[in-house]
Amino acid sequence: MTLDATSQPVQLAEETYPPRSLLQLTVRRFRRHRMAMVGLAILLAIVLYIGIGSLVFSEAYANYNDTSIRLQPPSAQHPFGTDTVGRDILARTVYGGQISLIIGLFAVLVEVTLGTLIGAVSGYYGGMVDSLLMRFTEALMSIPSLLLLLVMAKFLSGKIPDIMLFGRTFSGSVVVIILIIGLTGWTYLARIVRSSFLSLKESDFVLAARALGIPDRRIIFSHILPNTMASVIVAATLGVATAILSEAYISFLGLGVRPPTATWGSMLDGAYDYLEQAPWLWFYPGLLIILTVMSINFVGDGLRDALDPRSEYKV
Repeated sequence: MTLDATSQPVQLAEETYPPRSLLQLTVRRFRRHRMAMVGLAILLAIVLYIGIGSLVFSEAYANYNDTSIRLQPPSAQHPFGTDTVGRDILARTVYGGQISLIIGLFAVLVEVTLGTLIGAVSGYYGGMVDSLLMRFTEALMSIPSLLLLLVMAKFLSGKIPDIMLFGRTFSGSVVVIILIIGLTGWTYLARIVRSSFLSLKESDFVLAARALGIPDRRIIFSHILPNTMASVIVAATLGVATAILSEAYISFLGLGVRPPTATWGSMLDGAYDYLEQAPWLWFYPGLLIILTVMSINFVGDGLRDALDPRSEYKV
């Protein structure tokens, strides 16, 4: 209340805001995270680069060898130059990026499925089940992940034939890499989900559900798991970046995706002997890996802050 020119009390109108849903609040907090928005913009640009590039270049062109133009520097005809057998690097980064992102996404799908199930069962039931599952998880965590990736990639290399999907031929090693990364990367997520279940299973809404005779499976998947999805989403987002880097590691060491299927990591492997003679061989795929991983990490940080009600990014 205030006074107008005639000294009469005037009631100030109170500002009212429409109620916002949890999704709207999360989106609003995410949009206020500047680095997350920068990362999202970079990531969308890379996806557009890969998508539009596949409409401009065919996969046959990306794999076409012409030794007469091998190791040509960037030019108008070949903006990213050519590799050691005369293949266009620009076209190969397009199709290599598709495989790298496919590996990252599907490997994280395996990680999230295993990690969520094992963590949920371990945290909800506790006791002997928890002890057995967590000792198994800790045993896997004690093994260096890169060493385990190399051993499994060497052992399984060549065991799976090429597959046809969406009209494209994928090397069987793509499936092997997805399974290896997925089966070795779920342990950290299992511990995150377990800790959330341990803190939530004694909550009032869970105790009420048990008193009503609701089956454990429904309590786990319908009552507790939705309250842990924030942690799962953030871990999955960051897991995509880790999977892309893991594929680059083993491909650089010659144990990744087999030719002619290209990935950014396998392109770096082919550039090892030409670091100074032909820097364009490693610069462009390396730059794309850096930008992709960096942008995914920025988005993951933004999601973490947006899904945290105590975040500094208030609405």
